[in-house]
Amino acid sequence: MIYTLTYNPSIDYLVTVDTLEIGKLNRMRKDTYFYGGKGVNVSQVLKELGIENTALGFVAGFTGKEIEEGLQKKGIRTDFVHLPEGHSRINIKFNGIEETEVNAPGPFVDAVSMRALRDRVQQIGKDDILVLAGVASANMEKDTFSTLIAELPYRDTRVILDTTGEGLINALCYHPFLIKPNIDELSDLFHETFTPSDVGSIAQAARRLQDKGARNVLVSMGEDGAVLIAEDGQIYQRPAPAGIVVNTIGSGDSMVAGFLAGYLQNNNMEDALCLGICAGSASAFNEGFARGDEIMQLYRLSR
Repeated sequence: MIYTLTYNPSIDYLVTVDTLEIGKLNRMRKDTYFYGGKGVNVSQVLKELGIENTALGFVAGFTGKEIEEGLQKKGIRTDFVHLPEGHSRINIKFNGIEETEVNAPGPFVDAVSMRALRDRVQQIGKDDILVLAGVASANMEKDTFSTLIAELPYRDTRVILDTTGEGLINALCYHPFLIKPNIDELSDLFHETFTPSDVGSIAQAARRLQDKGARNVLVSMGEDGAVLIAEDGQIYQRPAPAGIVVNTIGSGDSMVAGFLAGYLQNNNMEDALCLGICAGSASAFNEGFARGDEIMQLYRLSR
């Protein structure tokens, strides 16, 4: 079983406007909403690709109930911890102009609820996969990902880690199977500007992360595709498919899901990279997450 963990799931309210003028009445052209949070995003795209999974994390209040029931209606298993107070967040995403996001902080996570989540993680088996995505909530310790990985009952459990900063660096000693910084996050980690044209420098930085414990490093580069530095030393690079970008929110999470689906189906890193890039691109070409058939169509054209 694949488990995804999202500390702070959300309802993402996508509003399309022609202009946005601060201090004035603005009218939306259309609106829609999605269930969000990085791990939740991975769960939804995995399900589209036919991969069963279970979503873990915290939910609270009426919005939390909507997130949980909405994911279940999509056929995604959930095992959320219900917080005693507050409401899961609603984030506002503006489309139709330069992409603008307003993200809410989310509810308070108490110690009893955190213990309940840790108990769930400690039930994950040797052959399972755990996807840890996003960042800790404001009131939580920054090293919570490290704590969860350390408490896994089996060292052979494969962990995919999609976070950045201190939370990423501190977890590398537990040898995550895959980490996925984007090129801007990689630049922030090393206080150096990386560009998609300089794959050599990107690979050198990725190997420094491997020296700290990461097994495979997938660096997403937006419209320039991605670079994978595998644990056997191989470097794989693929461009993104051509298309009209509509909304890039969640495309990185779609890439993680596509990579994981490709790896499980073919046990081949190059195929996994190709499907990952196609999943990320297909979602970028849609207002929401791409359907499985849209992803597979791009994949067949890209092979």
